[in-house]
Amino acid sequence: MACASCAQRVQAGLPTDSSSAFAGGLMLGIGAAVVALIVYAGFTIVTHIYLGYLALGVGWFIAKAMMKGSKGLGGRHYQIAAVLLTYAVISVAEIPITLVSIARSPNFHGNIGTVVVRFWPQLLLRGLASPFLDMREPFHGAIGLIILFIGMRIAWQLTAARRVDIDGPYSVTAG
Repeated sequence: MACASCAQRVQAGLPTDSSSAFAGGLMLGIGAAVVALIVYAGFTIVTHIYLGYLALGVGWFIAKAMMKGSKGLGGRHYQIAAVLLTYAVISVAEIPITLVSIARSPNFHGNIGTVVVRFWPQLLLRGLASPFLDMREPFHGAIGLIILFIGMRIAWQLTAARRVDIDGPYSVTAG
């Protein structure tokens, strides 16, 4: 509850969305996505364990970074960006995992850089489709998709616009 002048001061002090706020949020979100991609792919490469639950942390990490970069502002465009970045990290992580697997293969005698340069469109498409390609193993694929969508939902929820309710103004009268 607030008096009229207090309500006006609170409303005037609230941050407003702008392209610079979104750019700040997006830049920190992209930075968080790069870090998350390195950690997610690196964990799988080093341990040989696909831990789908990391998708939950990826969504949280990207959303928190975006909110920090936007100084706490959220909204539909922040939500869409956070969900897309979360999906991109989880799906595209398949590319370095696959490349390391190819490079470690005893039958591979080429240059992995040549493979990347020559086949980057196919690698990118395969990476983006990888969560759905995992459905070849229906049980594990379905669990992976569910966890991915929960991670995306976390990103969506954390980047939602925050509404500030100001109750008032009320007049102060002696009663």
